[in-house]
Amino acid sequence: MISHSERQADNVYLCTSKYVFETPNSRIRILEPTTDPMTKTFLQAAVEIAKGAGAILREELQRPPSIAYKGDFDLVTQADRRSEQWIVQRLQEFFPEHAIAAEEGTGKDSDSEYRWHVDPLDGTTNFAHGYPCFCVSMGLARNNALVLGVIFNPVYDELFTAQRGEGAHFNGERIHCSEINTLKNSLLCTGFPNHKRHSHPNIYYYWDFTLKSHGVRRDGSAALDLAYVAAGRFDGFWEFGLNPWDCAAGVVLVEEAGGTISDLEGRPYTLGGKSILASNGLIHAEMKQVAAEIAKRPTLPL
Repeated sequence: MISHSERQADNVYLCTSKYVFETPNSRIRILEPTTDPMTKTFLQAAVEIAKGAGAILREELQRPPSIAYKGDFDLVTQADRRSEQWIVQRLQEFFPEHAIAAEEGTGKDSDSEYRWHVDPLDGTTNFAHGYPCFCVSMGLARNNALVLGVIFNPVYDELFTAQRGEGAHFNGERIHCSEINTLKNSLLCTGFPNHKRHSHPNIYYYWDFTLKSHGVRRDGSAALDLAYVAAGRFDGFWEFGLNPWDCAAGVVLVEEAGGTISDLEGRPYTLGGKSILASNGLIHAEMKQVAAEIAKRPTLPL
């Protein structure tokens, strides 16, 4: 497994040796052996861990899905559990004092100023149906301020990374938000919850934004939606009721790519807030205006 030296700097560890992930039927190599110590920053460690989790998801995708339910509607699969187990174990090896908030509940709390927000499989419903729009998402906050994000789609080998002050990158190349400057020419994305869809207000927002833009996509992975805004594939995104692990990494990506993040009322976004609005910055005011007009209407039963 991974060995550690003493901490060298605020965000650096020295690590040696290799590690592998083993199951009764498989053995996935994640790191090749090293003869010399390697300096691992937070970002380097997160990328390696996310890619390891992605290897697990690719393997699980070839198997019949093992599905359970959290409540009446929310799916959880063996892939979620295996990926989270991998991520939490490796984070504890790299950064044993850090707190970890993970979707399936296997993280840990601590008094550390650092907290990882981990979604081991964002897009579980897509995964369960074999739809290749899902990812591993890892965001890091220091004293509640987001400082790093890593999102990895293992099917297409697409890696999105960002650090505060260092820009956003896609497979190592710098990325920026789009330059579309009007809502009518924009391509948007959103998401819906797995429960109470018949009474959820987002159906009204979806209707209006669809009529006022080139279109609205609903791909089922908030983390990838945010990554795509950062990469200029989408021009704007909004959603309600997301958990911190759904969007922590994506928030860093969008902001480091030159975009804007707020809630739908234009206030600063906080993790776990009621709503999130992300855009290239150029259409942000228009999107807020549309949202404000919708919010004023009486809610009609469907």
